[in-house]
Amino acid sequence: MQREAFIQQLWLDYVHHQPDIGGLRLWPVTTRVEYLTLLTLSHGPWEMNALLPLLATHGYQPRHRYAMADRGLLVTLLATADHQAPSLVLAELQLGTLSRGPRERLRRLFDRAEARPSLTLPCGGRPWPMPSWDDYQALAQAHPLAGWLAVMGTRVHHTGFDCHDIGDDIDRLDAQLHQAGFFGDADRQHGVFPVSPLLDYRFYATHSQRLPFADGDLHRVPLGGLALVQKRVNANQERCAELLLPHHTRCELG
Repeated sequence: MQREAFIQQLWLDYVHHQPDIGGLRLWPVTTRVEYLTLLTLSHGPWEMNALLPLLATHGYQPRHRYAMADRGLLVTLLATADHQAPSLVLAELQLGTLSRGPRERLRRLFDRAEARPSLTLPCGGRPWPMPSWDDYQALAQAHPLAGWLAVMGTRVHHTGFDCHDIGDDIDRLDAQLHQAGFFGDADRQHGVFPVSPLLDYRFYATHSQRLPFADGDLHRVPLGGLALVQKRVNANQERCAELLLPHHTRCELG
C-alpha cells in the first residue's frame, strides 16, 4: 500500500471514532497533520518490535526512542524520507508497570483475540471482544491507556497539527476551538505523554462516545483528542514532531 493511502486509512479510522474532529472546519481540510499518535502494548504480536516492520513497509523508520517510566510507556518517533509526510509517534504501554489484577484482566482479553496485527493494520482495531464495563473501569483506574486499549485496540489516539502549517497563532486557534466547543489544556503532562518545553502545546480531548460493552449496556467513554503545537524558538530547524518529546527521556535505539 502506498504511504498516502496508509495515512488516509489511519485518518479515516481516527475521525470515524472522533466525529467531532471530522466535522471541524477551522482550517483547510488539506492541512498537513504534523504527527499521529498510535497506541499499542507490550504483549505478544502487538508489541512495538512486532509492529515496526509493518510500519517500515510504508516507509516509516525509527528516528528516536523515549522511555517514560512514570507513564509506563516506551515511545518511538518514526518518520519517512518525505519531509511532508506526517510523523508517527508509536507509544507502547508496558504491561509490567500494571499491578497483577489489571494485567491479568488485559491478558484474558488478549487471549481471545481473533486476528493478527498484520491483518488489522493500518487501521488498527480491537481484535479481542469488548470488555465488560466493570473490567473497563478497573483498567482505566489502573492506567487510563489500559482502559483505552481494552476498548479500542491498536490505533490512533490523537493527532497533532503544527500551527505554522495551519497559518495562525496558537492562541487565536485556541480561541476558535473554544468557540467550537473544545476546551484545551496547556499542561505539558496532559494527554498520553509529556511534551517538551521547546513547544507551545494545547491538548483538546474530544467528546466522549457511547459504546456498547460486553454485558450489553451503553456507556460514554473518552476516546482521544487533538493537539496543537507551535515552536517557541523559530530558529529551530527541526520539525515540531522532532521537538515534541522531552530530550531527557530520549534513549538509544536498540
